[in-house]
Amino acid sequence: MHSSNKSGHAFRSIVSEIDSPLFRIMWVFGAETPQRRHFDNNIITFHIGQGYFLSVAHNLRTECSLVRSMPESVFDQRLAPLLSEAQRAHMERCYVADRANGMRFLELQDPSLANGIAETFRSSGFDTRWVGLEGNGVCSPHLILQFQEEGFFGDNELGGWFPEHCRFYEEHIQRHTYLMELELVKAFYSSDIALYRVKPSFRGFIEKLPVLDIDFSMMEEGMGRLYCLQSSPGGFLGRLLNTASLEGYLDQHQVFHDRIGGNYILEGFRYLIRGYFRFGSSGAPYLIFDPETGKFKANAVQSEASPVQLSINHSREGNFQYVNAIASPLLLIEKELKSIMAGEV
Repeated sequence: MHSSNKSGHAFRSIVSEIDSPLFRIMWVFGAETPQRRHFDNNIITFHIGQGYFLSVAHNLRTECSLVRSMPESVFDQRLAPLLSEAQRAHMERCYVADRANGMRFLELQDPSLANGIAETFRSSGFDTRWVGLEGNGVCSPHLILQFQEEGFFGDNELGGWFPEHCRFYEEHIQRHTYLMELELVKAFYSSDIALYRVKPSFRGFIEKLPVLDIDFSMMEEGMGRLYCLQSSPGGFLGRLLNTASLEGYLDQHQVFHDRIGGNYILEGFRYLIRGYFRFGSSGAPYLIFDPETGKFKANAVQSEASPVQLSINHSREGNFQYVNAIASPLLLIEKELKSIMAGEV
C-alpha cells in the first residue's frame, strides 16, 4: 500500500465507529437493574491493548453530588453507623429497599430534598468520592460502546454473548449500547493519569477492541505534526481528530482539593499545547502519526485546559473552546505501566 493510501486509511479509521480506539467511561449505579440504573462521571479513555485503558485521574477523587443507589449491606454496615437516629430514619425513607436484589434506590418525591441528602453524606464522613464509591461497591466504572448496527464491532454472534443487562438499544440516539465493566488498576495522581482494565468476566471480548500503541518518547519541535483525538463537538457520540501544536513545556505544581482523603499535588513535566479543545476533553490522547507504518501512536493524555479560553456567544455549555491545554506525557509512567501490563506487579 502506498504511503498516501496508508495515511488516508489511518485518518479515516481513527475516527470510525468500528476502528477507533477512543471510548468513554461512565460510572454506573445499579448496573444490574436496567430500569433503575444511573450513569454519571463521564470521561474520555483509550485502549492500549490487553483490555487496559488510559484516562485522567483528577475526576476520581472528586465527590459525587448525589448517590443514586447502594447495596443494602453498604447502607447498613458502612453508612448507618455514621448517622444520627434522625438522619438514618430520613435516609431510609429516601433510599427505598428493593428486597429482590438487595439494593436501596434513591426515590425523591420532592427534588428539593436532594441538597439535604448530599449534606447528610457530607457531614457523616461517608466517602462519596468516585474512587471511594467503587471501593465500597456502590458503583463501578463501565466502558461505553455504541454502534449503529446491533453487532458488537460488527459481530452479531459475539454481541449475543453479552449479559442481557449490558446491551440495549437507545432509541433517542439510535444506537446499540454495550457496557463492559472496568476496574481501576492504578491512579497516577501527580501525573493526572489513570489506568483501568476490563473485568475478568468481559475478557473474552477484548480482542475486538481497537488498540492504540504508545510512543513514550518526549515530543520535541520538528518531530512531526501532533493530533488530538477526542469526542465530536456536537456531543459524546462520534470522534474528532484535529491538529495541535506543541507550544512549550512546564513543570506543573497545583494543589488538588480532596476533603476526604487529603489534598494532593499535580506536579511534574507537562506539555503546553495549542489547538481545538472541547469542554470535557480530559482523557483524550495526543497522537503522533508515523507515515512509514501508517499508524497513530499515543504520546500524551489531555489533562486540563489552560486559562486562555474562548466562548461562542458567551455560552459555555456545549460550545466552550480552549485555546491552550496541558497534557501529561506518557513517558511519566512508562516504567510502571510496562511492568503492570507485563504482569510483573
